Amino acid sequence: MRLAFYAPMKAPDHPVPSGDRSIARALLSALRLVGTEVDLASRLRSREGKGDPARQREIEEAAKEEVARLVNAQEAGAWQAWITYHNYYKAPDLIGRPVAKALGIPYVQIESTRARKRLTGPWAGFARQAEAAADAAQLIFYFTQRDAETLQRDAPEEQRLVHLRPFLDRADLPMQSELSGPMLSVGMMREGDKLASYRIIAETLDEMSDLDWRLDIAGDGPPRGQVEALMQPFGDRVRFLGMLDAERLQRAYRKASLLLWPGVNEALGMVYLEAQSAGVPVVAQDRPGMQELLAPAAYPAIAEGAQGLARMARAYLRNAALRQEAGRAARAHVQAHHLLPAAARTLAEGLARIGITP
Repeated sequence: MRLAFYAPMKAPDHPVPSGDRSIARALLSALRLVGTEVDLASRLRSREGKGDPARQREIEEAAKEEVARLVNAQEAGAWQAWITYHNYYKAPDLIGRPVAKALGIPYVQIESTRARKRLTGPWAGFARQAEAAADAAQLIFYFTQRDAETLQRDAPEEQRLVHLRPFLDRADLPMQSELSGPMLSVGMMREGDKLASYRIIAETLDEMSDLDWRLDIAGDGPPRGQVEALMQPFGDRVRFLGMLDAERLQRAYRKASLLLWPGVNEALGMVYLEAQSAGVPVVAQDRPGMQELLAPAAYPAIAEGAQGLARMARAYLRNAALRQEAGRAARAHVQAHHLLPAAARTLAEGLARIGITP
């Protein structure tokens, strides 16, 4: 069986790393583990983040050309289904629906988000396209219960919805962390939610002046100067590692005593799975969507702010046995629910429900 795969937000071979790219790559691995051949059908990026209707129309015209190219391509006849990852109002799938219809093949989505409140305003046109694409899908795999609520509410009568837990692009667990090194924070540096998490981290560190802690920060981006200014009061207790590739990041996890990342408005936050797979306890706020990823624990509420995070981090730093117990629980959680074999089983079972079998 041969499938077409498309990620309108960012192609899996895009040069800039991100959580979205990591998930797209993991999906390709899981689909191939099911026993299918997968083609990257298009690299056209439909994302328009500023709410510019003129730019949106330009992208729509480019998408029409891409649809014509794919429908007319000889190799397109080999596809048994089309799968789109991450359809939403800022990056709608403008290609998959018309191509699948023209070729007479099933149309499937993974992580599609409904946002009907966006049907007015600067993204109205794109929001209509995203809703139409979601309506056309015979099957949608969703990552979070929060997405499931609107998908279930607005689903056409014959549409199938299947819960696919977020997962890492690996079949087994990495080496267990020693839990003896500095705390670790991992996050891209950009304005908005990421910078907000870094601000909360600085506040959390200030709440832990009674402890002899150290923190490594893995990440980079345009606001790095602002992040460095936030951490300047702590001197050499905070070390900036820059952007790390997968191998060097794994080495950082193998030493880290805990992962400190508040998770402001994180849709998924794959760093939580990476850390937990290495047995690193997570200190994060109890935010919507986080429950999809984190091993059960008493995470502090958002209203507790930095004080709640500091309380949790302090408990782990003071008690090695507690760190080890939490790390073992985190590893077991990832192994049971968030690795390639579990994802491949879910994908195979879901695809079979609409008659797609390798």
